[in-house]
Amino acid sequence: MHKTRVLTPVQQNAADQILAACRPGNIISLESEPGHGRTTVLEYVHAAVGGEFLGMRQFMESLSGHAPTAIEEAFLEMLDRAAAEHEIIFVDDLHLISAVVDARDYPRSYLLDAAVTAVLAEAGVRGRTLIFGVEDGAPFPIERRAYIWKIADFTPEDYRCLCERYLSADAAARLDYARIHRFAPELSAWQLKNACAWLGRRTELGTDCFVGYLQEHNMASNVKIEEVQRVDLNDLKGADELIRALESKIALPFENDELARRLQLRPKRGVLLAGPPGTGKTTIGRALAHRLKSKFFLIDGTMIAGTEGFYCGIREVFEAAKKNAPSVIFIDDADVIFENNEDRGLYRYLLTMLDGLESTSAGRVCVMMTAMNASSLPQALVRSGRVELWLETRLPDLEARADILRARLAPLPAPLGTADIERIARASRNLTGADLKAVVEDAKLQYAQDLKSGREYRPVEEYFIEAIETVRQNQAEFARRRPCRLPGAVTMGFLGE
Repeated sequence: MHKTRVLTPVQQNAADQILAACRPGNIISLESEPGHGRTTVLEYVHAAVGGEFLGMRQFMESLSGHAPTAIEEAFLEMLDRAAAEHEIIFVDDLHLISAVVDARDYPRSYLLDAAVTAVLAEAGVRGRTLIFGVEDGAPFPIERRAYIWKIADFTPEDYRCLCERYLSADAAARLDYARIHRFAPELSAWQLKNACAWLGRRTELGTDCFVGYLQEHNMASNVKIEEVQRVDLNDLKGADELIRALESKIALPFENDELARRLQLRPKRGVLLAGPPGTGKTTIGRALAHRLKSKFFLIDGTMIAGTEGFYCGIREVFEAAKKNAPSVIFIDDADVIFENNEDRGLYRYLLTMLDGLESTSAGRVCVMMTAMNASSLPQALVRSGRVELWLETRLPDLEARADILRARLAPLPAPLGTADIERIARASRNLTGADLKAVVEDAKLQYAQDLKSGREYRPVEEYFIEAIETVRQNQAEFARRRPCRLPGAVTMGFLGE
């Protein structure tokens, strides 16, 4: 249900500033993030003061009378025609024109600046007021002359105002806008409108339902969660202390909204998980991915250092994580990235990103790195302040190995499911959880081969003992013949050890 259009508080503030500056000869620029109501504000001011409102439709109509590359001529003609009849001219979405002329292959660099300079000079002589709307920075001639305002970030009260446009009064009154804003502080008006349109049909719409919709439709993790093996933190056996640290210092600020608000809790900014391969570091990543869902962001091996889009991809991950805060950025095998110190550009860039997380807007983003060898990480990266929580994943002890084996054998039929777990656990000293998984899988295959061939099978424990010896032999062989690394490649695991 569409309500009478009113501005939100931050939109109204921007409109009031423009109205106060709307004097003959003034140049005004209004900036905003996409979906924060820039056009709505300009239309509000236009309704109050009159004049000519020019958008991209009017520009395309002007361009239709010129050659396709005559963008500057079409722009100048459109403004001249409007200035001949009106004292106040609005030009919305100017950034779309700038994006075309700033493109790499555009043949007439900086000519738009010349056209804009001519327009501004003529407006000053004729006493015309020009009001531009842009997403980010306006062309340099405008920035140099204009009064510049930006629509501020939405507050809970802005969320309320926007939702009240599209929901019934009863439904809008039931929502806790402070909680919605804490969960998703950077939603656009479009996203809120879509949520209200979809959920407005619910007879018992509440805050939980609204937050659930946002998590499913508007929060943008870069991980396809259905492709990640489902795992729980409690699947880590013998790591009770580590799990408690993760629960209290990361999960709690994410999941207990009331406590986080009342005590001003925030997750640790930087977390280092260090330990031998196969000790559960990536399992923690899987568990967090499923637990946090849209709040989990992964930097993986598809981002290759030195390629054209590498830094842009890293920046996009950090920006998306900040918009979806509280959130986690998970960087697997960070020591592999830096072990040869060849890509100092990445190192410095990552330091800049981590330092940027100290700001208020990014204070609820946690960067979690895993490393097999923490000494390979640059000291500046792990210094106090950037890494606030150090956690060590260790080889499972006898009890933990027995727990891991018990969990893996429980679903299997006899005799595999009834094997002597204590004997196997004692024989598997110094093996990791990943090793034990391989042992069980190999033992199953050997047992199945004996069944298929009709051979008399051995005592079931012997299949596991043989699989353990195979794992140890493979480890020894790997230690002797360590594979070379392809030059220039950054190796990161995709949630799989």
